[in-house]
Amino acid sequence: MPRKRRPALKRVAFIGTSLPRQCGIATFTGDLTDALARAFRHTEVFVVPVNDMNDGYDYPDRVWFEIAEKEIASYRRAADFLNINNVDVVNLQHEFGIFGGPAGSHILALLRELRMPIVTTLHTILSEPDASQRAVMDELADLCDSLVVMTHRGVELLRDVYDVADEKIELIPHGIHDVPFVDPSFYKDKFGVEGKKVLLTFGLLGPGKGIEHVIEALPAIIDRHPDVVYIILGATHPTLKRHQGEIYRLGLQQLARERGVQGSVIFHNRFVSTEELMEFLGAADLYVTPYPDVHQVVSGTLAYAVGAGKAVVSTPYWHAEELLAEDRGVLVPINDSPAIAEAVIALLDDPVRRDAMRKRAYLLGREMTWAKVARRYMEAFERSRDNRLHQPRPAFEATTLNKGPGELPLLKLDHLRRMTDGTGMLQHATFCVPDYSAGYCIDDNARALIFCVLVDEIADVPSQELFGLASRYMAFIQHGFDRETKRFRNFLSHDRRWLDEPGSEDSHGRTTWALGTVVAHWRRPGIQEWAGQLFEASLPPVLQFKSPRAWAFSLLGINEYLTRFSGDRIAEDAQRVLAERLLEMYQANGDPDWPWFEDVLTYCNAKLPHALLVSGRSMSRDDMVQAALEALAWLAEVQQADEGHFVPIGCNGFYPKGGERARFDQQPIEAHAMVSACLEAYRATGEDRWRVEAQRAFDWFVGRNDLRIPVYDPSSGGCHDGLQPDDINRNLGAESMLAFLLSLVEMRLAETIIEVPAGELLLTAGT
Repeated sequence: MPRKRRPALKRVAFIGTSLPRQCGIATFTGDLTDALARAFRHTEVFVVPVNDMNDGYDYPDRVWFEIAEKEIASYRRAADFLNINNVDVVNLQHEFGIFGGPAGSHILALLRELRMPIVTTLHTILSEPDASQRAVMDELADLCDSLVVMTHRGVELLRDVYDVADEKIELIPHGIHDVPFVDPSFYKDKFGVEGKKVLLTFGLLGPGKGIEHVIEALPAIIDRHPDVVYIILGATHPTLKRHQGEIYRLGLQQLARERGVQGSVIFHNRFVSTEELMEFLGAADLYVTPYPDVHQVVSGTLAYAVGAGKAVVSTPYWHAEELLAEDRGVLVPINDSPAIAEAVIALLDDPVRRDAMRKRAYLLGREMTWAKVARRYMEAFERSRDNRLHQPRPAFEATTLNKGPGELPLLKLDHLRRMTDGTGMLQHATFCVPDYSAGYCIDDNARALIFCVLVDEIADVPSQELFGLASRYMAFIQHGFDRETKRFRNFLSHDRRWLDEPGSEDSHGRTTWALGTVVAHWRRPGIQEWAGQLFEASLPPVLQFKSPRAWAFSLLGINEYLTRFSGDRIAEDAQRVLAERLLEMYQANGDPDWPWFEDVLTYCNAKLPHALLVSGRSMSRDDMVQAALEALAWLAEVQQADEGHFVPIGCNGFYPKGGERARFDQQPIEAHAMVSACLEAYRATGEDRWRVEAQRAFDWFVGRNDLRIPVYDPSSGGCHDGLQPDDINRNLGAESMLAFLLSLVEMRLAETIIEVPAGELLLTAGT
């Protein structure tokens, strides 16, 4: 008896990007949803795009809900929307760079809440992911019912690198438009290139395309075939254009002039429609993809060119190796202009070979038309639906305090803006009013700069405003550096007079930390170079410092810097020297009853084990890692009240070994130091105790403390200057505000990966 066919899917949702956003995934999603809507008229398809701009886009009716890229709460709202709208299957279009959080981890917060099958299309599969990318991919594979890849190499990577089971992998090629096989001359008059031999490259323009190597090859090509024109079709990538303008395109145009081929190069600076693209492809005699990255597993532009029956010259990236096998194209070495010239000339010299190549490519493309690809996607969706019926998940699962991370306060920057003027971050406030008489310090400007860099990854703060704030903090740091002594000044009066020469060792270390963070995380043009040069200039004096906290702050900056420039011998030597000093202090002063670096607990205590931990991990020094974890565990015990809440060492006397510990005044920087160190310990060990300790320290800000009074002020976005024996300090200074904001942003960065196990009750704001 034939197997009874299950009912057709009624509603499928797509998560990714959508036109009119200029993005390859947006184009892919539009083409796929169009094909599904045509082929399966009883299935409703809609899109949930991620916005990279606050104002969003003028989306078509198929878009039902929008996600703010950097706002994690928006991802959770999207999950609620999908769960209540009777969606049968969700198709995620995945690329690390389009989602918020480290390695795009915000999308995990959405996927964890979904109650329907999830099929994910992978547009990037990395053979050597970093730790954050690997963590995201591993959980993505766990959460999804199936993973779609577009090449055989993608299958191998999922199986060999990510240990994904074969039954979870779907191989579906990149779709192409079903166009007729035509002679290129048919379309050439539309573009004024009749009688010419046309080379074409298309796609969003950016430095990773390798177009300069084709321009370098043109003199040799034109010498042999004077009637060649090279069309470069596509707008500059919007993100690149926002940050750099048209510098790359202008550089290509200048290169063409320098090589004397400006009369043979045509730039079409537009994001073209599908119909226009097919006409441009139709006019091309040869399609060229000179991409310099061999690890590119998918190229939509290459798929379109092959599907249109174009002869192709390409570098041997992974997708090209597969599509152009069996003489469907010519592969040339990466960054090799003479090889490009030779291959192009050979094909233009041999029209018989070129036409045979075109036919082989066109025949392959008939198996990749969007109509056929859409049917294969629907089959994959139905398989996932049927498999889920045999292994159902709960239709609804209440999230209690012992099943998920504590809800974090909303990010509010009102007080940060208030405390920032044209010079930089002001140091103190009387209540919420900035205190000009106290002036500025480089410590707070360094902290503020770190905050700007980190918040750029998670929050929908307009990039222009964020960079405007950060530029003031950077200018303050630059102005504070004495080029002769290689030291930073610290205190500046409101009338812009430096009050110390030089500043403290700790302030120098904090500033080095900020510069290293900029180098590691901020890809803004020119800013990395600025930060890197100033970091390198400021590093040598650190080796002469006596303050262990200055060593620790500097080590945090060095660790960040080396994530970007591993192999820098000067930075690596400084890391080794400073980390070994901290370890020697711990070994010399610590004992079983007092496993600590000094004979007194003072300020920013958790920064000492934090710095030793990141350095030990970076240097593969297990002795450092073990010592850091032992010290941090003891500090966590010392700073925990009998009732279970966090109690930092008070600054009114500190805690000498064998003496009385000061209970007050409790400072926000201690809670932030503990949050950071414990999150790092969690990343290093995966042990839930450290996640619990980080949450415990964070909850001090929101009322789980000795006085049961929130230290954070949600009305202003500021933070009170400490906890006194009977009340809070009502002033909202910069150090306290930044301690809270940095704690919040670090918890936000961690929350999409960290999940709270059952059995742990965490009290948070409002409890």
